[in-house]
Amino acid sequence: MKNSSSGFMDITPAIPEGRLVVSAYGDGRFRISGTVWEQPVLVFPTRTIPWAVSGLAEVTEDSLAEVFAASPAVEVLLLSTGAKMALPPPALRQALQARGLAFDVMDTGAACRTYNVLVAEDRRVAVALLPV
Repeated sequence: MKNSSSGFMDITPAIPEGRLVVSAYGDGRFRISGTVWEQPVLVFPTRTIPWAVSGLAEVTEDSLAEVFAASPAVEVLLLSTGAKMALPPPALRQALQARGLAFDVMDTGAACRTYNVLVAEDRRVAVALLPV
């Protein structure tokens, strides 16, 4: 990892061609395969979409509808919590468990790095990113 002059933390691993990678994050932004996003986003191996939440308290089953509707189905959901790890509300954890979706909650940096590793392994993963 290296800190570039742009204020991003570079976290790029070897990723298969055609897969999206979170190459940097910080200052309220993400760089995903060359595109800068200045908002929360949902990232899948082949697409990134805006995510209409402003913080962990707004993350609900409804706000993750794109993840549940993804085709092919997502195997693993990584939920980022911003600069520090925090637990989502029990109702959200229960809803994710009821859907049988494997998920993990972690700070945004860890979520970016873990997503990149899982994409490199060609896993069906999604990451819900809250900016730092």
